Amino acid sequence: MSRIICIDYGKKRTGIAVTDPLQIIATGLTTVDSHELIPFLKKYFLQESVELIVIGEPKNLDDSDTHATPLVKEIIKKLEKEFPQTPIKKVDERFTSKMAKQAMLDMGMKKKDRRNKRTVDEIAATIMLQEYMQSL
Repeated sequence: MSRIICIDYGKKRTGIAVTDPLQIIATGLTTVDSHELIPFLKKYFLQESVELIVIGEPKNLDDSDTHATPLVKEIIKKLEKEFPQTPIKKVDERFTSKMAKQAMLDMGMKKKDRRNKRTVDEIAATIMLQEYMQSL
């Protein structure tokens, strides 16, 4: 089977999570600088079989677009161009960063480590992927 990859896209950084080949477990993969996302994915797709890209769609509580929504729409267009054979599914990313910070607290991470925004982005992508898999 193939993996599902999840992207928590941001202006500066992008958190990435991935499933195992049997699509049972979601695991944080890495965080990359957003301008390096496409080259990173090209390399990853050469090494691993990916059947779906899940990407977080930023929305306000009233379902209106946020300041980040146009950035995500732009990267989706780039992903569709670079990986036309791989479907893209948008998922609600509301509260995932807050949930990631809470998860870091629950894991007992030190305050210094919790300040690392790269870790927050990776955990947020993992949470989105877990929620997507549970919704199936």
